[in-house]
Amino acid sequence: MGDTATTFLSAPLESAPGVPLRVAAYSRIAQAIRTGRMGPGTLLPTETELGTHLKVSRTVVREALMLLEEDGLVRARRGVGRFVADALPRHGIERIQPFDEVFRAPGQQIELRRVQAVMQAASEFVAPRIGVAPGEQSWLWESVILRDGEPIAHLQEHVAATAKDIRDSAPPTTLLAALQGGGAVALEGECQMGLSTAGKSRAPLMAVAAGDPVLVATQTLARAGQAYYLAKCVIAARAGQLSVMQTLQP
Repeated sequence: MGDTATTFLSAPLESAPGVPLRVAAYSRIAQAIRTGRMGPGTLLPTETELGTHLKVSRTVVREALMLLEEDGLVRARRGVGRFVADALPRHGIERIQPFDEVFRAPGQQIELRRVQAVMQAASEFVAPRIGVAPGEQSWLWESVILRDGEPIAHLQEHVAATAKDIRDSAPPTTLLAALQGGGAVALEGECQMGLSTAGKSRAPLMAVAAGDPVLVATQTLARAGQAYYLAKCVIAARAGQLSVMQTLQP
């Protein structure tokens, strides 16, 4: 890693009120990658070295790196270390349905338990996927998806603060359903799949252990060719077989 990247990472890390340190660490490393300070294939410093640069604990660094791997910015090579991905995640091309519909099946009850619906600054990962600049205000809707009363997935959805006049509902729905307003809206996009572990912050919400394996589905949607909406759905093994319908909406 070059001196430019080291200097950038070592600058004072600022975390806005209510934003976990792992998110601030994630944003700093992601920005270093996005701006080319750490180019494709670059070997990242060790967790200890990153902790020293960022002035945070190794636990914070580990959680930030886990998120970077989930989002396709970093790749781990067993016995070697973590590297910047050779190709950064792209925006999608398919149309897709909201996650509550993905899990819906005859004879089963799907419901959402809202964790939070807040306005916050868009991170380096979120911003380009919802069409805003990093730091601009955006909506975050965080929910737990339950099937027959059992948590099967953790869902985080993002959209620009100016996308639409949206308000949380009772009972809660997905943010995508709220944006659609009960009608079909043609949104082009893609759902990328990856594997990870639940992690300490998500595990209690999903009633799993922090080290349990999970499937991570990252959904990016565009409207009229412009980045519009982002969702990350972390799915527990108990969800079982998952069928994703990639069909055109009328």
